[in-house]
Amino acid sequence: MQCEIYKCSKKSETYLYVEKPIVRDELPGTLLEILGDLSLVMELEITPDTRLASEDASQVIAQVQEQGFYLQLPPKI
Repeated sequence: MQCEIYKCSKKSETYLYVEKPIVRDELPGTLLEILGDLSLVMELEITPDTRLASEDASQVIAQVQEQGFYLQLPPKI
């Protein structure tokens, strides 16, 4: 899956994964209000074998396919 990863301006260390290309109208309006402006961080081909720093690639793929996005929250301390 070809993904775009966006950094969220209102929530520190929060990233939004979407399938490329992003269609902003398909994302929930309340989600965009909470997250603020989105800045593209990277484009990445994600497969179930992809090693991501803090997320399980299979889970990311499944959620993007099911709900149109995956939200990576800050790590719990």
